[in-house]
Order: sequence, then C-alpha cells, then structure tokens
Amino acid sequence: MEKHFCTCTVLNCTSHPQNHDGGCDPCIIKNLQLGEVPACFWGNVSCVTGTTEYSAEKFAKFVLEKRR
Repeated sequence: MEKHFCTCTVLNCTSHPQNHDGGCDPCIIKNLQLGEVPACFWGNVSCVTGTTEYSAEKFAKFVLEKRR
C-alpha cells in the first residue's frame, strides 16, 4: 500500500493518517465539527510551535500577522 501524504507534525493526534487507514478524512471531519483549521494548514503558513487552539478565528489572525 502507498504511504499517505501528510505534512501534519501532530503525530499524537488520533486523527493523524499514521494512526488509522482513513487518510485525512477523520481530521477534516473533526476540524469541521469543531470549527477549527487542520494543523497542516497552520504549518503551511509558518512554523508553528506551542499552538493549542486551532480555531478558524485564531488561524485568520495568525495568517494576517505573518503577512506583515
């Protein structure tokens, strides 16, 4: 079986593709239900360390701060 592509570094998350065979679907479903943005999106904007809240609002603020 081909290894699933994933840039997420939150390996201890139960929704991470390395922890099941459902690909990114469980992560996306979880994030949509919680109104959050997947951790891989955060990492795509900038190096993220110590983030514990992944809300869409906090993500928008994070992106705007990194663009300055």
